[in-house]
Amino acid sequence: MVLTVVIGLYVQHTLSYLSTRSQADHQRAIAQRLARQNALLVKQENSLNDPSTIVREARALGMVRPGERPYVITGLPNP
Repeated sequence: MVLTVVIGLYVQHTLSYLSTRSQADHQRAIAQRLARQNALLVKQENSLNDPSTIVREARALGMVRPGERPYVITGLPNP
């Protein structure tokens, strides 16, 4: 009887250990994914703070610098 109780306790602790280990692996995978995502966001932030990127994006939106004359080209064939 005592041996059965002791074996039961060992099984319970083993199952608890395996569950905890599985949760730790899952959390580690999440942390790695978030670290990769953070690195990409930092790279994007640095790119967006670059003055040449700001000018290029503004030009793509049709913005011009003060004093520049904007031109619109019409009559081009559609691609």
